[in-house]
Amino acid sequence: MIRVLLPQPLRTLARVEGEIELSVEGTVTRDTVLDALEARYPALRGTIRDHTTRARRPYVRFFACEQDLSHEPADAPLPEAVATGSEPFLVVGAIAGGQEF
Repeated sequence: MIRVLLPQPLRTLARVEGEIELSVEGTVTRDTVLDALEARYPALRGTIRDHTTRARRPYVRFFACEQDLSHEPADAPLPEAVATGSEPFLVVGAIAGGQEF
């Protein structure tokens, strides 16, 4: 089972609490995990990825095993620790801002 952690607003939209466990067949990639997530929780469609292009939405980041995977190819295999369920796949809302001088 793949473990997925979502930010609170997406957990509220999906009506889940805490961690989500998903079954993913084949190679575990960002797209296969998000496909399984959106299939199980249709309310999340379009919130993490664009409906048409399936590109990551601005201000959404992906992390696993203390690595930022946001700019990795969507079909790149996720770390083995994620594929085996020992580490979660994190969907994180990025924080934007800057320092004014």
